[in-house]
Amino acid sequence: MNENQLKEALLEIARIASVVAQKDDTSNSNGDGSSSGIGCSIKRLPDRLQKQAASVSAQLNPANAPLLELLTVGTPPPDSPLALTLTTAKYWGPAQRVLSVSFMDTTPADLRARIVDHLNAWASTTSISFAETAGTGDVRISRGRGGYWSYLGTDIKLVPQNRQTMNLEGFTMNVSEAEFRRVIRHEAGHTLGFPHEHMRRELVARIDPVKAYQYFLTTQGWSKEMVDQQVLTPLNDASIFGTPADQDSIMCYQLPGSITHDGLSIRGGTDINATDFAFAGLVYPKWSHEQRAAANSVADDNWDPSEDVLAPV
Repeated sequence: MNENQLKEALLEIARIASVVAQKDDTSNSNGDGSSSGIGCSIKRLPDRLQKQAASVSAQLNPANAPLLELLTVGTPPPDSPLALTLTTAKYWGPAQRVLSVSFMDTTPADLRARIVDHLNAWASTTSISFAETAGTGDVRISRGRGGYWSYLGTDIKLVPQNRQTMNLEGFTMNVSEAEFRRVIRHEAGHTLGFPHEHMRRELVARIDPVKAYQYFLTTQGWSKEMVDQQVLTPLNDASIFGTPADQDSIMCYQLPGSITHDGLSIRGGTDINATDFAFAGLVYPKWSHEQRAAANSVADDNWDPSEDVLAPV
């Protein structure tokens, strides 16, 4: 299957997933389209490290380099503080990779294992996996104050080792399985380099900024600048290779109809859906081209004539 066929297949998966995922726009725990959980934010490295972060991402994954070039040939500084993050790819590259995980707090073994298991939900279709280490991990998790957040993809390489790269405020074994799926798998997606799906241009256009500022100030304590960064700054279409905007993606916020122009909620994903899995598998193919070619050659039913089995006379 070539790249164009893969893209077509991905679009078809997105269409089917959208049909299957039809649900009442008003169905949720609060009855108004909003989530009762703490909102997630993408953590951003300090300004002084942004150019270095772009360089690191290009070294880890050469496919990130074209976006790096856009930022270093005299392009004016982005207007939004988050714009650089959104226009610099943070993907790890297609090679098999294990990201080590450690915990900043004293965390029971069963809880550590449960969290790592949910981080690895993405591994069913990707070449990236997570494994706990007794040392200092690539991914460092805290359960302290601050809500739910993660740094984006390769940016974790520049976070000081005495600081967490992911925060899961208050997570214990008493948290529901549904919340483990919704939150931890979402934060793992950020660690893989996936931004927020609700920041796709089509979905941002549905949000009323004035209502959004008040809503996030009341529910999350976010400033106007924070809302601009985390909700109202659309992703650069030129930097996106993916499916049409998918409000059922695990990477999409649940946003209430009270802050949209049309009064309809943005549903938000509660688990990794078929489109998420398919796109992640394209970004991080589970098999290398060489492995896939070898498998195809073994499965090929047109063998060499020297291997023919002669029928008994």
